[in-house]
Amino acid sequence: MHKRSTLILLLLVAALAVAACGGGGGEPAAKEEPAAPAAQPQPVAAAGDATKGKELFATSCAACHGPAAEGVQGLGKDMTTSDFIAGLSDAELIAFIKQGRPIGDPLNTTGVDMPPKGGNPALTDEQLTDIVAYMRSIHK
Repeated sequence: MHKRSTLILLLLVAALAVAACGGGGGEPAAKEEPAAPAAQPQPVAAAGDATKGKELFATSCAACHGPAAEGVQGLGKDMTTSDFIAGLSDAELIAFIKQGRPIGDPLNTTGVDMPPKGGNPALTDEQLTDIVAYMRSIHK
C-alpha cells in the first residue's frame, strides 16, 4: 500500500510540474499578440500660453537667463539660440526644468546650479508648459 501511495504522489507532483511549465499538449486558450514596442513619451501639447509664459519667465528664469532670455554671463545660458533647447521635445524640456541642473552635472558649463523649476517650486505643470511655449516663441 505504501508503494501505491508513493506512486500516486509522484504522479501528482509530475502532473503539477508539467501544468506549471505550460505543458499538457492542449490547445492554447488564446494566441498572445507580440508585445508592442514601448511607447515613447509624447510631447506636451503646444497648448501653452506664451504670453503667460513670458510673465512666468520674468519672475522665475530671467534673473539668470536675462529678461530677453539672451543669457547672463556666468549665470545662465542664452536660450534664444540654444541647440540644447531646440533638441528637446516640450515634454523633455519640462522634465529638465523640473529637475534643474546641479553644479556637479558634467553638462553644467556655467558652474552655477540651475535649481529645479528655476527656484520656484510652486510652478505647476501648466505654468511650465506656458514657459516652454514662451521659450519656443523666442527661439531663433
